[in-house]
Amino acid sequence: MKSIGNTLVGLALLIIALGATTAVSAVTAKLNRSNVALGDTLQLTITSDADEELNEIDLQPLLSDFEILQRSSTSNTSIVNGRISHTNQLIIALTPRRQGDLAIPSLGLDGQSTARLPLTVGATPEVPAGEETVLFEAEVDQDTVYVQAQLIFTLRIQQAINLDGHSISELALANAFVKPLEQTTFERTVNGRPWRVHELRYAIFPEKSGTLEIPAQVFSAGVAQGRRSLFDRGGSGKRVRLTTEAIPITVLPRPESYDAPTWLPSRQITIQEQWSTPPEQLRVGDSATRSIQILGEGLQGAQLPPILFPAIDGLKYYPDQPEISEREIATGLLGVRKDSAALVPTKAGTFLIPEIRIPWWDTETRQMRYAVVPQREITVAAADTGSSAAPAIPLPPQIQTTTPTPSLAPSPAKKDSIKWKIISAVSTAGWLTTLLVFWRRHRRPVPNAPLPIAEDVSEKQAFRELLSACSKGNSAAARAAFIAWSAALTGEAAAYSLDEAASLFGDDRLKRELEILDGSLYSTTNNAWVGTSLAEHAQTVRAHYRKSKRQPSDKLKLYP
Repeated sequence: MKSIGNTLVGLALLIIALGATTAVSAVTAKLNRSNVALGDTLQLTITSDADEELNEIDLQPLLSDFEILQRSSTSNTSIVNGRISHTNQLIIALTPRRQGDLAIPSLGLDGQSTARLPLTVGATPEVPAGEETVLFEAEVDQDTVYVQAQLIFTLRIQQAINLDGHSISELALANAFVKPLEQTTFERTVNGRPWRVHELRYAIFPEKSGTLEIPAQVFSAGVAQGRRSLFDRGGSGKRVRLTTEAIPITVLPRPESYDAPTWLPSRQITIQEQWSTPPEQLRVGDSATRSIQILGEGLQGAQLPPILFPAIDGLKYYPDQPEISEREIATGLLGVRKDSAALVPTKAGTFLIPEIRIPWWDTETRQMRYAVVPQREITVAAADTGSSAAPAIPLPPQIQTTTPTPSLAPSPAKKDSIKWKIISAVSTAGWLTTLLVFWRRHRRPVPNAPLPIAEDVSEKQAFRELLSACSKGNSAAARAAFIAWSAALTGEAAAYSLDEAASLFGDDRLKRELEILDGSLYSTTNNAWVGTSLAEHAQTVRAHYRKSKRQPSDKLKLYP
């Protein structure tokens, strides 16, 4: 019997590994800077998530505008949740041959090609005449910025000698949010003299219109001394202390012509729609996850508005918790927000899914723009009459169970789909694992003690997520968690809004707390939402609701 269990485990791991190898590879390119000066070095990183031999990539298109100084490669293999991934990187050090608007051209490998990367090359920096060996300067990408928009502040240290014990004053601003960005180090040649340059960048988001002054920053270090003997550890000689000038910034208020509820000042906002299953293939009772992702250049992830999925007769939405993040790009921060919901048709017919329109303010052209997902019409077919079991409508994603079940054989039209191969492989592995667990449990001796009464684990988990979101002040997560918890506690179908969820309890104070939560999601101010009061009252409502369900009924009992 032990060999059977080991065989099942081996088969499961083999199927998972085979499913993981069907992922589609991609080759991408990235520059560490988008603005450089003539004589600077910059880094081009080419990444592949498969087994492509990046050293064979043709770099000849680079040589017309760039000189290749150095190249190196790295590789990494990782296993996450049974999925094996390979990452190869080719790192190339470049220097531009001329000034102007250049670009890293598209580079091809094995039928794939990287994207074209624009690059601005400025004039050679001026270095003061004399014997200066250390320079310290500060600059901003613009001297006028809108309130809550991004301002890039850069501190630059140029050294022609070795330094020890670097120290820079902390950047602290009273009426602005400051986020440090990645530091970069590169080589620069000016008039034949080599310099080592360190750049520290900050993304600054002013919170108040008017004048914002970036105070003078101080840099200090010691001049490194050479070792006089084998036992001399060296050390710092004289101290170097340099100070920048204070920089005043004009912060513009929100324009009166901008009449949208959520203020979004950005360089560019894009919106993307994804479906786990093509909606044209849905039948009654099927489930497809619809995801809307917003990308905001020059914004924090928390600034992006939530996507609401409006109720449609015949289509039910079960929203998931949003994914909010941000990552650094060449121009600063890129805010990312992804809202997802499971869509379940409850009747056949043709449905019109309305468009999603996100207004935003273009900080470069100074005009209002819109990011739009167009409306679409889908036709839902009747349920498959050949199925003996009625289709099940899933619970909200926050409280779904994850018991693995055997996968159905794919239809002939989908046999060549990589996606369905992976799903089938993972489902089969889960089925084998379930058999193994059942076999092991069957062999265990069963105690004579009485079984405990089953508890509603889904409701408890949903309530813990609600309390966690309240404690963190995450209003978007609290909204999704409250809707999921109300459905789990009352046993009613999931609501689409906080108003519908609140109506399940009929509590006026709870309704007011949810109105405050809902209002914070669309507020144009930066006042943070505090979830303490909602958490406390949700606990009270939960206790009262449970108590009312346990109280005996006034109806006559048929049995003593």
